[in-house]
Amino acid sequence: MNPWSVKVSINSRPVRPRRATLVDMHVLLVEDDDAIAAPLAKGLERQNFSVHRESTGLGAVAAISATPAPNLVLLDLGLPDIDGYEVCRRIRATSSMPIIVITARGEEIDRVLGLELGADDYMVKPFGFRELVARIHAVTRRVGAQGEPEEPIVHLTGGLTIDNRTRRITRGEDEIVLTRKEFDLLALLATDPGATFTREEILEQVWDSHWYGPTKTLDVHVASLRKKIADPELVETVRGVGFRLRTIGDSSPRSES
Repeated sequence: MNPWSVKVSINSRPVRPRRATLVDMHVLLVEDDDAIAAPLAKGLERQNFSVHRESTGLGAVAAISATPAPNLVLLDLGLPDIDGYEVCRRIRATSSMPIIVITARGEEIDRVLGLELGADDYMVKPFGFRELVARIHAVTRRVGAQGEPEEPIVHLTGGLTIDNRTRRITRGEDEIVLTRKEFDLLALLATDPGATFTREEILEQVWDSHWYGPTKTLDVHVASLRKKIADPELVETVRGVGFRLRTIGDSSPRSES
């Protein structure tokens, strides 16, 4: 028996789909191990997902532009041609579609790197099929909730502009390239500049209400965001609580590393 097999019982009672809209969801499954991919694909199809499988990283990158385009990617890291991290990076360069990493790599550094590169969730093999379906629902629900921002254009101190419709951050004519999570983090804080968001609120809204990963992930993303926007005082640390955005005209930054 493959020790990394996903625990899928094809003959068990199906997990009830929570939303009818998921009937039309196209899932790109990137997995080179037939013993894992075959039952996983069959199980997802029983839940009314449409599944397309790729066994290589380059095939996965090409499939992103296929018709119909996938709505979500399940991505293994150990692929025969290019590493899953590189696949994640290439997808994020052109698309914001949800990515759930499914891998045997369970070390904290692996989780942090996957999330840093733009993955929306990270699951370590072996995992339960019901949990995978629940996480697919959670990720798509969260992404859908972010699809209609109340303020399409937000101007921040330091000349930064957030365009929620195109998901672009600019300073003047220059674009600042962020990962999906970095953008979502900044966009969340920008919904109420000056207000303090607790660490729990940020993890729930940017990651997942059932986030089980290390809370240090948030600090890693904040540090990366500060570096990319070249203004370490824009995102302020409220010690013991969370983070806030410095407001325009605020002359007393309170950022604490």
